[in-house]
Parts: sequence; C-alpha cells; structure tokens
Amino acid sequence: MQTFLRLVTITALSLAMPIAHAQEFGDPEPGAPLPVPEENLVAPPPVYEDVPLASDKGTARIDELFGELKKARDRRHAAAIAESIWNEWYRSGSATIDLFMTWANDAFEEKKYNVALDFLDQVVIRAPDFAEGWNRRATVHYAMDNFAKSMTDIRKALELEPRHFGALAGMATILERTGRKEAALKAWERALDVYPAMQSAQEAVIRLSDELAADPA
Repeated sequence: MQTFLRLVTITALSLAMPIAHAQEFGDPEPGAPLPVPEENLVAPPPVYEDVPLASDKGTARIDELFGELKKARDRRHAAAIAESIWNEWYRSGSATIDLFMTWANDAFEEKKYNVALDFLDQVVIRAPDFAEGWNRRATVHYAMDNFAKSMTDIRKALELEPRHFGALAGMATILERTGRKEAALKAWERALDVYPAMQSAQEAVIRLSDELAADPA
C-alpha cells in the first residue's frame, strides 16, 4: 500500500494496532463501496520458488533507520529516511511475492482494483508475515471505499510492524472520514511518535485538536 500510504502520509493506504488497541478505536462503519470496476480477469501468474522473508540484517537496518527518523527534525532529511524505510518494507525476500506486488501495483495504477486484489490476496496467503502485503491490500480496499476491510488489513499490518507510519496515517484518515475525530487524533499522534517530522501528521494533529476543542461534545 505504499502508493496509497504515501498519498496519506506524504501524499498520504494499517489504530490498526495489535488486538489490545483495536478495542480502543473499534471499527468504523463501512463506507458505501464504489461500483466494482468491470475488469477483465487475468491469467494466474506463474509460481516461482520462494526464498525466506525478512532477514535479521534487514530488520536491524530498519531499526537503525527508525532511530534516525525519531531524531530527524529537518523535513527533507526525515523524508529521505522515511523513503529508505519504505524501500526496506517493500523487500519481501521472495521472488514470487515481489512479482505479485509489482503486478498489483501496476493494476492499482491503472485503477484495476479487482485485479490488484487478486494479486494481493495471493501475497497475504503466501506471505502472511509480510506487513507491506497487508498494507498494500488495505490501500486497494480504501480506494474502493471498503473502509472496514481496509481497517482489518491495516490492523494486521500494524500487528506485524507497529511503527508503520503509513498504515497509521491510513487508519487516521479512515477514522476521520467516518467521523471519529478523537480516534483519528490518537492515530496521528502515534504516527508522530515514530515520525516526528511528518508534515501531514503535524497538520492533522493541530487541525483535529482545534476542532475537538471548539466542539467538545
């Protein structure tokens, strides 16, 4: 869901948190889904031999980048670090999964949402521990106005990677769109906790804080 979540965070597509946090935020009412695009089905992609997902080296690199992101105050510098984190998140470690993700992204860019979902369904089935697969699928559900399904995938993504600022931004956006400003504010604040220089989160926190103060009911 890198494309969407960049639309939500930078342009800003999972508080999808572990189950303990789910009760605090709950599920929004699903929005009325858009008409299903009439896309032609594509042939099932070939199967390639997989290799293990996320190595310890990759995890250590992400941890290092998050340490830098936490301290970065210059927005350009922070954005460059965030971009590096996105690149690490997108590395599944599997040739098959990478191919499915590429095809899903291409379909999404062409607004062939059902086709993108077909590929991403395969991703989460084959690699259930790959957080970006869930995040990507949440992006597609969001684009189709299927907010409840998007939130479910966001929660899974955050269960696997609680620092996923893109997923947190996606959740905050859905919560605000469904009228849950207090929960949206908490989601944005959590995003700022891991990415203090995120401009969209900073602006959202100020705006929502002002709105809630003006209308405490």
